[in-house]
Amino acid sequence: MQIDLSGKSAIVTGSTAGIGFAIARGLAESGAEVTVTGRTQARVDAAIETIRQAVPGAAVSGVAADLGTAEGCRALIDARPETDILVNNVGIFGPQDFFEVDDATWQQFFDVNVMSAVRLSRHYAQGMKARDWGRIQFISSESGLNIPSEMVHYGMTKSAVQSISRGLAKVLSGTRVTVNAILPGPTRSEGVLEMIRQAAEEQGVSQEEMEERFIRENRPSSIIQRLATPEEVANLCVYAASEQASATTGAALRVEGGIVDTMA
Repeated sequence: MQIDLSGKSAIVTGSTAGIGFAIARGLAESGAEVTVTGRTQARVDAAIETIRQAVPGAAVSGVAADLGTAEGCRALIDARPETDILVNNVGIFGPQDFFEVDDATWQQFFDVNVMSAVRLSRHYAQGMKARDWGRIQFISSESGLNIPSEMVHYGMTKSAVQSISRGLAKVLSGTRVTVNAILPGPTRSEGVLEMIRQAAEEQGVSQEEMEERFIRENRPSSIIQRLATPEEVANLCVYAASEQASATTGAALRVEGGIVDTMA
C-alpha cells in the first residue's frame, strides 16, 4: 500500500513533541502540506526545522497559539481557514488524587482536551463537507475506556472526545468526510517519559525498571507489555488520513497494545 497525501493539507494540534510531532512528520513524509501547532513560537519553529531535516522538501509551517482558549482556536482558524485533514491531538494529562482535583483543574482539562477539538472541528468540518472530502481525527486514549483511578479528570476528557467523534461522523453521514477516534495506550512521549523519570528518581530505580513496573502495575492487561512509540501511533493516524481509509469512519481505532480486554 502506497499512501500518497500529495495535494492535501493537514493541521496537527499540539504537534511540537510526542505523538503529535510523530503524526505531523508522518503526514509530511506522505506528501501532505502540514501545519504544526504549539503554544510558543520557539517550540513550533524547532519542530518545523526537525521535520524539514528528516523529510527533505517537506511542506511544513506552523502557528503558535494556546488552543485551550477560544482566542487561540480563532488565531489558528484565521491563519489557516481551511484544511483537508485535522488531527485533534493537543491535550494535557497528569495523575492527581480525585479528592484533590479542584474545579479549575477540571475546567482546564476540559477546555484543552475537549473544547479545542470541538471548536476546530466545528469550523473545519464545514469546509470539508462543502468540498466533499476530509479527515478528522480525535486522539482519545485507552484511558477513555479504562478510566484510571489516578486520572479520573483526564479519562473523562478522553471519553468525551470519543463520543464527539462518533457523533460528528453521523453528522457528516453520506459525505466523503470521515471522522475517527484514535486510542493510544501508554506511549514513549516526552510527557510520559518525564513522569516515569520522576517516579524512578523518587523510588531509586532505573528508568527502564520503572517503565516495566509501570506497565506491570498500572496496565497489567497489556499484550505488548511495553510502552508504544509515538511512531507506532502515528502510523495508524497516517493510514486513517489516507484515501485508502475511505470506509473507516465513526470508529474507535485502538493502538494501545491490547490493554483494553475486549475483542470489539
